[in-house]
Amino acid sequence: MVFSSITFLSIFLPAVFLLHKILPGIKLKNALLIVASLVFYAYGEPVYVCLMIASSLMNYCMGLVVSRPASKKAGVVIAVVLNLGMLAVFKYAGFLAELVNATGFVKLPVPQIALPIGISFFTFQALSYVIDVYRGSVNAQRNYAKVLLYISFFPQLIAGPIVKYHDIEKEIEDRHATAEDAARGMRRFIAGLSKKVLISNVMALTADTLFAADAGSINILTAWIAAVSYLFQIYFDFSGYSDMALGMGEMFGFHFRENFQYPYVSGSIREFWRRWHMSLSGWFREYLYFPLGGNRKGRARTVLNKFIVFFCTGLWHGANVTFVVWGLYHGFFLMLEEYWPGGKSEKKTDGEVRAAALDGGKRTGRQVALCFLGHVYALLVVTVGFVIFRADTMGQGLLFIREMFTGFHFESAAMSLAVQQLTPLYLFVLVISAVASAPVKRYFEKYKGYEPLTWFASLAGLVLCILSLSGSTYNPFIYFRF
Repeated sequence: MVFSSITFLSIFLPAVFLLHKILPGIKLKNALLIVASLVFYAYGEPVYVCLMIASSLMNYCMGLVVSRPASKKAGVVIAVVLNLGMLAVFKYAGFLAELVNATGFVKLPVPQIALPIGISFFTFQALSYVIDVYRGSVNAQRNYAKVLLYISFFPQLIAGPIVKYHDIEKEIEDRHATAEDAARGMRRFIAGLSKKVLISNVMALTADTLFAADAGSINILTAWIAAVSYLFQIYFDFSGYSDMALGMGEMFGFHFRENFQYPYVSGSIREFWRRWHMSLSGWFREYLYFPLGGNRKGRARTVLNKFIVFFCTGLWHGANVTFVVWGLYHGFFLMLEEYWPGGKSEKKTDGEVRAAALDGGKRTGRQVALCFLGHVYALLVVTVGFVIFRADTMGQGLLFIREMFTGFHFESAAMSLAVQQLTPLYLFVLVISAVASAPVKRYFEKYKGYEPLTWFASLAGLVLCILSLSGSTYNPFIYFRF
């Protein structure tokens, strides 16, 4: 079951929300959410729900083990091995076998194992709990049901954000969702749903069409339309699901941290990763980059650590060479920024400089030019990177990138394909995408009529989403790959 489905919107979510409001006491509310979360996951993964339960039980036990001084170090090592081993078996076994077979020295059978939805999200979330217990950041939870709720809670189970246990520990024990909280959560949920259904799905249709097209039909126009379409598809899909998760969390009395902060306004790749999928980048920073030494052991070691982190970041997204190359590609540009003159000593990011200027500060012509060039640079690097990320193979990705910059041939097949994509609906949504990916909301929040307008927009958005979902079978789910 996915959030952007009629079943979820018209039956599952309303039923669970109303029952959560009616049931007295935190124990009954938590029991309801556990049952609802298991039903939610089992709806699409009837077999792998047992795997998710086993993972939560294993990490609950490991949390108890690492809370004891005598078994602290051994316990955390075992927990890391078991969690990463589970990921290796279910997500990377076939990929690793193919890599070994590609050497020509050995011929291994390639296992055909269906990928459990959201396994990367709930595994990293569970592992963060055990590591935090090991570090003493949180106390080991003695009640298994509370650990199960933390790991399986359906709003963030299959698409994130990755939530740390200490962020919601108190709310598992006791929470109160007022009418105002619920209303704010509903609006946030509908905003995310609208991003997914009304923007991302439109962009996805064009991106899927062009990435599936014959190589001879790709020129500079079709390549750039595909690249820009996927740039907006993945942002509004990812951030839309995060908005829905944060909104639903607030409806039930939970408060998750923000996961996206307008990443396409970034002036550097370093700033981009402070704004993009923040729960994942934060996870790797806290549980891999810092343990490797972070930036405390010299610039060369810092660069190596970043390459390791971004190799793992790419691999986390999927068992494909394209994901690994995408991660290393971002690591390469972070290395360039590390060695760029003055880049290390800047006290403010480009985004912070722009924010200060918007709040009344003054910028020189040179600062304006540098900010503009930084923004163009970051957006170009990110766009090209997402072509690699989206491509089925590295060959396809390199073809699209080559055509983006050298494809000045305009055969009738390529031009016809390009024109077919530029429908009035696509062009309208493209403009909306460009506007909505920037922090324009703050310019409207100061007006008195803003609050009533958000309710009207939410109602209109919900109606349009339901009409769109009812009248179309096209509703892609990116997270099948993760």
